[in-house]
Amino acid sequence: MKNLFTLTIIIGLFSACKEKIDIKKLENTKWELTELPGLTLPSTTKATLVFADSLKISGKSFCNSYGGKLELKEQKISLKDVISTRMFCQETDAAERAYMQAINQVTGAKTTEGELRLLNGDKTLLIFKKVDK
Repeated sequence: MKNLFTLTIIIGLFSACKEKIDIKKLENTKWELTELPGLTLPSTTKATLVFADSLKISGKSFCNSYGGKLELKEQKISLKDVISTRMFCQETDAAERAYMQAINQVTGAKTTEGELRLLNGDKTLLIFKKVDK
């Protein structure tokens, strides 16, 4: 009986990991970065991520604007063809570089009530809160 209970718990945990990503819920939404683990965010400006329709993304990475597309393959997402303007802003340079590096490492996403987490495997890269457009 104990083994059956343990097996049920393990199957439940694996099922939770197989959560499907619903791209439709991301379409036409705007998000503001609230956390970039390991880094203090600049207080003078924000980073944003906007999901348009047709899997297009855009946003502001503190100083520069960027754009690209969302790709979904076998329930894994990635942000592809991300291009950015190249202005140099000394006060946000470290955050800008860390943000763009993280954006290019995304392999998954998880949404909860008003929060978006962009992931690489199980590691949280970026945390956003939903904002009105």
